[in-house]
Amino acid sequence: MLNRKPLEKPIHIGYGFGMVTVHREAGLRISIFTDDHVPAHVHVRGDGHAKVALRGSGGRPELVFSRGMSVSEARKMLRIVGEQQALLLARWDEIHRS
Repeated sequence: MLNRKPLEKPIHIGYGFGMVTVHREAGLRISIFTDDHVPAHVHVRGDGHAKVALRGSGGRPELVFSRGMSVSEARKMLRIVGEQQALLLARWDEIHRS
């Protein structure tokens, strides 16, 4: 297992996009693309891939889509994103401020 800092600098991947992994928990990696669009959202990878809006209905995180995730993994993901919502919104603002 690699020892990475929880808040790392952008990793440049294909097609000129950059990605920052902002949180890891329970086998899930939560990332923000550096040149992504609003509204604020995160991408979550585990067994599959999902996109979660950070301020959905009622200000709570809301699933945009999920591919390849089991129902239990999707529930776990939404719980974690909800618990980390303040941190994730702060990181979104920090990344997209410049």
